[in-house]
Amino acid sequence: MSAGLVQLSVGDDPAANLPQTRELISEAAGQGASLILTPECTNIISSDRAWQQTVLRTEADDPTLAALRAQAAELSVWLLIGSLALRTGEPDESRFANRSFLIAPDGRIVARYDKIHMFDVTISETEAYRESKAYRPGRQAVVADGPGRIGMSVCYDIRFPMLYRGLAQAGAQVLSVPAAFNDTTGAAHWHVLLRARAIETGCYVLAPAQCGLHDATHAAKPRARRSYGHSLAVSPWGEVLADAGEMPGITMVSLDLRQVDKARSRIPAVSYDQPFEAP
Repeated sequence: MSAGLVQLSVGDDPAANLPQTRELISEAAGQGASLILTPECTNIISSDRAWQQTVLRTEADDPTLAALRAQAAELSVWLLIGSLALRTGEPDESRFANRSFLIAPDGRIVARYDKIHMFDVTISETEAYRESKAYRPGRQAVVADGPGRIGMSVCYDIRFPMLYRGLAQAGAQVLSVPAAFNDTTGAAHWHVLLRARAIETGCYVLAPAQCGLHDATHAAKPRARRSYGHSLAVSPWGEVLADAGEMPGITMVSLDLRQVDKARSRIPAVSYDQPFEAP
């Protein structure tokens, strides 16, 4: 199976972001990808909640989702939309959903996953994030049947290994980790976390990422936000198969799902849970 990882640098205008996303998806399909993955926040990156309230739509009305579903059908490819920021359509609309989608080659939505772990961190005295103020966390882990069994996750989830263990034990062969990873923590932790999750589970890990400085034209108080990039593909043995570097583009990688069984037969840790008492 050939997979294409799309690396983006989106701004705060979904309509302006869509053309490059579509262009890179088409490029990946043209290079033979049967599975194409985009990053977290494919439609928008913005810290201005008032602007988000203005521009975001529900799943049923979101133009980015509609356009990418149509494109998947046109190209006859599997498409994992890393995530979209969406209104929930619920009575309490104070928080949005950060939702990943697996789209079939006929444009159907096969699976949805709402990001469980919110990026609430204080990196330094001048850099802090509170994702839970704008987004509500999901509650349901998801493994979906696509080109192989895909365990879905998003970005900050990567720091919670029990989620991935559960996905692998539910049959996942490929773990998707679309991200808009902060450049400070990315430089320190991105590669080692992704390799660790692959080694622990014996899964392929595919992590399409946002990169560079994100345009904030519509923000009332523009705040510079930079993402680490380095979309990564990791083998079930923990080898880095591809690294996209720091610029937008596509990265192609070949997957052989037999390597999942091979890795797990060599070190069957994913099936060796032992009971123990907590300290």
